[in-house]
This record gives sequence, C-alpha cells and structure tokens, in this order.
Amino acid sequence: MSSFNPDQSAKTLASALQTLQLEANAILELRSRLDATFVTAVELMLGCTGRVVVCGLGKTGHIARKIAATLASTGTRAFFLHAAEAIHGDIGMLAQEDVLLTVSYSGEGHEILTILPAAHRLGVKVIAMTGNPQSELARLADIHLDVSVSQEACPLNLAPTSSTTTALALGDALAVACLGSRHFDATDFARSHPGGALGRKLLTRVSDVMRTGSALPTVSESATVSQALEEMSHKGMGMTIVIGKSNKPVGIFTDGDLRRLIERAGDVRGLQVSAGMGKQPRHITANALAVDAAALMDSQRISQMLVLDDSGNLTGAIHMHDLMAAKVI
Repeated sequence: MSSFNPDQSAKTLASALQTLQLEANAILELRSRLDATFVTAVELMLGCTGRVVVCGLGKTGHIARKIAATLASTGTRAFFLHAAEAIHGDIGMLAQEDVLLTVSYSGEGHEILTILPAAHRLGVKVIAMTGNPQSELARLADIHLDVSVSQEACPLNLAPTSSTTTALALGDALAVACLGSRHFDATDFARSHPGGALGRKLLTRVSDVMRTGSALPTVSESATVSQALEEMSHKGMGMTIVIGKSNKPVGIFTDGDLRRLIERAGDVRGLQVSAGMGKQPRHITANALAVDAAALMDSQRISQMLVLDDSGNLTGAIHMHDLMAAKVI
C-alpha cells in the first residue's frame, strides 16, 4: 500500500509527466535541427574501414557505451572507449582507419580534449556530439552534431536528463541510418545475436540438432515388430526408420503405428514391421532451418521427421524434443 497522500500522489504523477514532456520536446527540437551534417557523419561512418570508436565520460559515457553497443549489433563495427582510461594508455586502441565519435554535452571535458591531438596525429576523423556548438571539442572535430537542449528535465536544470536522452536518440538515429545503408537484415541481426531467440531461429540448421549414426533407430524391412520395438526402446525417438533393400528409407514405424496395428491385427509380435509402417515419411534436408522443420512437423502433427540428402539417402532424424532442447521452439 502506498503511503502517499492524494496531494503527494498528484505531484509525483505531474513530475513524471513533466519529465517525459520535456525529454520528448528535446528530441523534437533535435529532429528539427538535423541537416546535411548528419548525412556527412553517416557517410563517414559507412566509409570507415576500421571501427567506430565511441568515447565519453560520466553520464554521457554511459550513453556512449550504449551507442557503441547499438552500432555493433546493427552492422557497424564499433567499441566504447572510456575517456579517462584513454589518456592513461587505452588510446592505443585507436587506429588510423578508425572514426572517433565523441560524446560530451559541454564539449569542454579535459579528458576528451586531451585525446584529440593523438587522434589527429593518427589521421583519425572525429565526430563530436555536443550541446555547445561553440565549444573547443566542436571546433576541433571534423564534424559536429548539435544535441543541445533548451531545458533539462531535472527541476534544478542540472542533472543530465533531457541532454542524455537526446544524445542517446541521435546515437540511435546514426545506427539506424547506417543499418539501412548497409541493407542489414534480420539474418544479419541474428548473426550478431546468436544467443538470442532470433539468432537461434535464423541460424540453427537441422544439421545442428539432428540425430545421426548410432543414435538413429533403424531396422530392415523384413524385421519383426518385436525387433522394431526393441530398437525403438533403445533409441528413445518414439519410432524406428525402416530401411529397404536399396539401403534407403522406405518407411517409418511409430508408437502410433503400433497402436493402430494392434487394433487391426491383435498379436503383432511375429508380424513384419512393414505391415504397419507409414510409407513415404515426411523428410527435410540437413541444410534447412530448424525452425522450418518445426513448422513442418507442427503442420503435419508429427513428432519425428527424417533427414535425407538430395539422393534420398538417410543422413539423420529429428524429434520435436530436439528442437525444444535447442530452444528453437
């Protein structure tokens, strides 16, 4: 239960709404200032043969780190360089083919200004993101992006709030513009996020999760149902693959096939497995996406599927449980 009285609750809500409004206004003001300079900055980043090194300190340092992460995950090679660490040795991370993107609202931070001569000696191009177009950093940079705000959301107009929001938004704008120009798509995004759900769906192939070799349950076409059941029990796939004279799969015998055969024939132990197997079983290639295998199995209401090569030879088999274990579904 809240201990706020109604008046205090109203003031708290009003403060939150005011903060959001001021930060939204700051972004809209930034939008109106975007011009050809922004395009030049994007072109410089796109033409970079090294990495975009994003540098900052303090609150803007946190923003710079996030901008670097967003760039890196959307197709632009980038990393974050802490300004204070840079002047104590980490400037060695900077190479001639890099682009240096500095983030400093005042544009007068000692640490970043100390870095610039070293960057210029290397021939590194510098993009400065500041709130002061007249600052020394803005003057020394090759390109200046104005992220000034008319008012911080902080009621004291001191704590970086609107200004950090604006810098973050402009960083996102740079990353998205580069993404679009590189024709970066969902598959590219997945390669940058192999541990995420999208990465697993777009990168995991059937070959990555299928069972092969001795793990495959197989019996000959002349095997008895009893022999088939023994193989099914040992391999734990709820089925066995039936191999014909040509050494290629001619069918599949599942738990469901067994139940249907018992209903039809009673004592089935001495029958050949071919009497109850499903012919022309569903199959997929090893190079197919695992998520496509899952969709096919779901649409056909089956739990297992064979994996065949282009000549119809058996290369593996996949079970719905395998897809679940790989977190594809």
